[in-house]
Amino acid sequence: MSDADFETQSQPESTNGSSKFDVPEIELIIKASTIDGRRKGACLFCQEYFMDLYLLAELKTISLKVTTVDMQKPPPDFRTNFEATHPPILIDNGLAILENEKIERHIMKNIPGGYNLFVQDKDVATLIENLYVKLKLMLVKKDEAKNNALLSHLKKINDHLANRNTRFLTGDTMCCFDCELMPRLQHIRVAGKYFVDFEIPTHLTALWRYMYHMYQLDAFTQSCPADQDIINHYKLQQSLKMKKHEELETPTFTTSIPIDISE
Repeated sequence: MSDADFETQSQPESTNGSSKFDVPEIELIIKASTIDGRRKGACLFCQEYFMDLYLLAELKTISLKVTTVDMQKPPPDFRTNFEATHPPILIDNGLAILENEKIERHIMKNIPGGYNLFVQDKDVATLIENLYVKLKLMLVKKDEAKNNALLSHLKKINDHLANRNTRFLTGDTMCCFDCELMPRLQHIRVAGKYFVDFEIPTHLTALWRYMYHMYQLDAFTQSCPADQDIINHYKLQQSLKMKKHEELETPTFTTSIPIDISE
């Protein structure tokens, strides 16, 4: 496969005489923006695995190469190698892993350090599942009942964080659940506000504190799509066209929070 339209790399530097070539290079192919076909797109699973792998690259257990592919105009060599498969696609030493569950399993079992990311916590797993479904229902139905269902779910997450009094979902270090939840919270913030004027209430202080900590992390900011790409992701689902001036906008990234956080 040829070089993609856009690449970003997070590679360990040399330490104690060892070099980045002592660690395996992992390539993650993700969907490109549906606006410019080059920058990061708004695929939730792509960002989730990007974050998982970025954390491992920061720990210097792997060298990470991230490649975007414009799925509206996929290059011929991509079609040849992967046919109709959509990203995310993980490539480890020439082996391509194509399905989400298999990618997760490969990171956990085969990539150095990956096992430590996959914390076993049934309560947290149950807590965050179906959150995205509630967002999509709210965007489609646009009624108060669906808004309230999403609000109720966010309150449960807020209460969990308040009760545990930890920086992240399972403790003071990030795990796979954080890499799953935070991209979804970002979509709720950006798409919810744009389409139905939905905002996460400021009284959910534990949730906002959590998001504040996530916004400080390179693993999130480096993997996060632009607001415009998140919005266009849902416009395409609703068969809406992006206006020309929106296509030409400088990408923006919502990472501010509406409350004061005291450490």
